[in-house]
Amino acid sequence: MTGPDPATGETPELDRIAELVRDVPDHPAPGILFRDITPVLADAEAFTVVTTELASLVGEADVVAGVEARGFLLAAAVAVVAGTGVVPVRKAGKLPRVAASRTYDLEYGTATLELPEDTIAPGARVFLVDDVLATGGTAAAAVDLLTDVGASVVGFGTLLEITELDGRKQLGDVPVHALLRV
Repeated sequence: MTGPDPATGETPELDRIAELVRDVPDHPAPGILFRDITPVLADAEAFTVVTTELASLVGEADVVAGVEARGFLLAAAVAVVAGTGVVPVRKAGKLPRVAASRTYDLEYGTATLELPEDTIAPGARVFLVDDVLATGGTAAAAVDLLTDVGASVVGFGTLLEITELDGRKQLGDVPVHALLRV
């Protein structure tokens, strides 16, 4: 895992990745500051660092689950590096067969997540991945959804945590790992 340089205490790789994250004001609604990670995904070196860092946190998980949509991209790459399968946690209406669904509040409305049928075995250990942890509503809904089908969520990994929104508290005792915190 990339950590601080022992001599300087700096983390140049993560500092560079932080510079790639774009702030987009008033998206998707007025007053919301959207954190766009697309430049991180488009940069091969940055994407490799993020993938490797998150994969190092998977531990003994049986599967990695990714939250739609940017979480899919991260989770798929993390699963390949970690040597696990990947399962998408989808927005409502995208799956032909649904095992469970969960509706939750966003800072700008409500949304529903669904889990595909026959993809998570009861008792499976799941490492959940999303791009940004903000208020925690999406992450908490995904954890609840996975728990509803009998899985054990062993950790949550994210590229970016917006600390002032305190979304971490929504995840209870699930260990939260954020590569960047703003």
